[in-house]
Amino acid sequence: MHPLLLLASLCLSSLPAALTIYQKTTGGPAPTPRLQYLLEPLHEVVHAQRGATVTLPCVLRARPPHYTVKWSKVEPAELPENIILVTNGLQHKTYGQLGGRARLRRGHRNDASLTIAGVTLEDEGRYRCQLVNGLEDESLSLTLTLDGVVFPYQTSQGRYRFNYFEAKKACEEQDSRLATYQQLYKAWTEGLDWCNAGWILDGTVHYPIINPREPCGGRLLLPGVRTYGAKDKQKDRFDAFCFTSPVRGQVYFIQGHLSFKEAGQACRNQGATIANVGQLYSAWKFSQLDRCDGGWLADGSVRYPINTPRTHCGGLPDPGVRSFGFPNKELQTYGTYCFSVK
Repeated sequence: MHPLLLLASLCLSSLPAALTIYQKTTGGPAPTPRLQYLLEPLHEVVHAQRGATVTLPCVLRARPPHYTVKWSKVEPAELPENIILVTNGLQHKTYGQLGGRARLRRGHRNDASLTIAGVTLEDEGRYRCQLVNGLEDESLSLTLTLDGVVFPYQTSQGRYRFNYFEAKKACEEQDSRLATYQQLYKAWTEGLDWCNAGWILDGTVHYPIINPREPCGGRLLLPGVRTYGAKDKQKDRFDAFCFTSPVRGQVYFIQGHLSFKEAGQACRNQGATIANVGQLYSAWKFSQLDRCDGGWLADGSVRYPINTPRTHCGGLPDPGVRSFGFPNKELQTYGTYCFSVK
């Protein structure tokens, strides 16, 4: 055998049996589209802000003789899909709470795109546009994401007091919702470092660590979002990771030496309400609110937002919302943060 052929034979025979060698095609017909009737969307992720109107694209490349298009929300994964709208191309019917804010865009006769008005925090998630056509059903999925910020939250009684349902309610009371894992992970990449574990939307428990340290799993572990996995939603108790999005309003500070009750009245005197934690985080993140003054919030906590860290404002090197915890409500030491609707 020629030496080169012998070498090639030996090399091929030494490859693992399970290895597959792929060769790039240099010609031939284009691959068959995965979808026959629905156009693949240019982008599978659609971004929006709370309160906005958003359109999720779903366009037919061809119209079957008899068909219906069904829009549904299919997240969280453990819940059944939530049907929003069904159309046969001529008429449509909406369903549920989300359906009341949904309509077809109808840009042309083949347009089955879904338009949602007044986007809320709960609207974020995965949506399915399904064409029902007998044996040739097909669908496409789109993800609606909101710009927002994740923050840890605990009660005035200290850490690890919430079961899942209490954590969910606590976030809602702070103009937010339980964060998804994707939101928590993104917040970690942006600098969220928190040693206390908290519930997220799917019922699992996690905590994000940037700087490994002994009280937070040890110094030897790498930075990351550490997980306790799924926990008993009724019995197990942790903190919460909440998610909020920009609000149509303004958070501002009133200087003074006010008790908690006086703080609320000071805001009402100006036609505003005392701000909650979610509103303060939103103003810090999206309006760059920066004050070195502690102020009462609606839950009885005292916090202040820092975008430009400085020595006399807590001394920490990174931006964030600092907390004095939950002082005695009769204490006349702090001002207050108010929220007014624009």
